[in-house]
Amino acid sequence: MIASVRGTVTATGPDHAVVEVAGIGLAVQCAPGTLAELRVGQPARLATSLVVREDSLTLYGFADDDAKQLFELLQTASGVGPRLAQAVLAVHTPDAVRKAIANADTAALTRVPGIGKKGAERLVLELRDRIGPVPVGPDGAAGVTAGAWPEQVRQALVGLGWTAGQADQAVAAVAETVDGPTPPVPVLLKQAIRLLGRTR
Repeated sequence: MIASVRGTVTATGPDHAVVEVAGIGLAVQCAPGTLAELRVGQPARLATSLVVREDSLTLYGFADDDAKQLFELLQTASGVGPRLAQAVLAVHTPDAVRKAIANADTAALTRVPGIGKKGAERLVLELRDRIGPVPVGPDGAAGVTAGAWPEQVRQALVGLGWTAGQADQAVAAVAETVDGPTPPVPVLLKQAIRLLGRTR
């Protein structure tokens, strides 16, 4: 079991990063919020979960052990595989997922592509007693430092293939919509990608 990797980020793509560890480049599948934290040429540490299939070995990476543990817990629910579990964490922070399950907030869970009403109800039913501590915050999501997110989102957009100019425009447009507490980086990144999708 590969529990974590630490090394230099040598490349990033739309859904993965390559981390070089002792001369070996490991392809790690990551959600957009995790990719937003990575910089090519810089050291990184990712908590990882190795998913073994008959025809593949896939390494999934997370910013911290909390997200990794939730990823693995989500897969214990009926009908949830690694890709769907990662999609949940791409849309919501771990705290927001716990709060949604604990409060039977199926509307929040169905925002995840691939989860319908029945799937959300099944997640609540099967995981509610095992989800762990639920955050007390108003939206269940940890905020980010107001000055930190623009650069994180910009770097993620450039890593996903947009030009620096396009990334700057999208970040500026998203910044105008932020009023009050700053949403998590994955939420801001999704907004920016939606905006850029209209201009392509």
